[in-house]
Amino acid sequence: MTDSKEDNRTPVKLDDIDRRMLVQFQKDATWSMDRLAKHVGVSKTAAWNRMQRMLTSGVIKSQVCILDASSVGLQETFFIAVKTNQHQQGWLEKFSAVIQKYPEIVEAHRLAGDIDYLIKVQTASTRDFDELYKKIVAEIDLYSVTSSLSMEVLKQETALPI
Repeated sequence: MTDSKEDNRTPVKLDDIDRRMLVQFQKDATWSMDRLAKHVGVSKTAAWNRMQRMLTSGVIKSQVCILDASSVGLQETFFIAVKTNQHQQGWLEKFSAVIQKYPEIVEAHRLAGDIDYLIKVQTASTRDFDELYKKIVAEIDLYSVTSSLSMEVLKQETALPI
């Protein structure tokens, strides 16, 4: 679950140069500030100042290395759909703690609609997923839980369409 401060952030005003910097930085964050500045047509200092503003304002959340899951032995992607009949604060805190506890859980979303939560899990095998699944359902009371194995990734992007 995300911090409520994040959810209520006012969008930061971004100009064309900021957007061009962000589009390129989403493709390859290893570019030097000098190369990025030349790419968008500003000085290195101006580019650095813009980057710092976007970092401190939270536009840029982090700079990371994206791994290929199967190359590091995590061949299986599962999605767990959760329905619950409990919406009390204590239950939500416990559920969030369970979600945070397991590194195999790479995403979790609270949804509008028929499903309350959707959880993305990355594991080495179906057996590993089954062990995780058993742990989760043993730790928290859930009304209805279903899981699905991803057979093929049709699209997976980290870059936002800005």
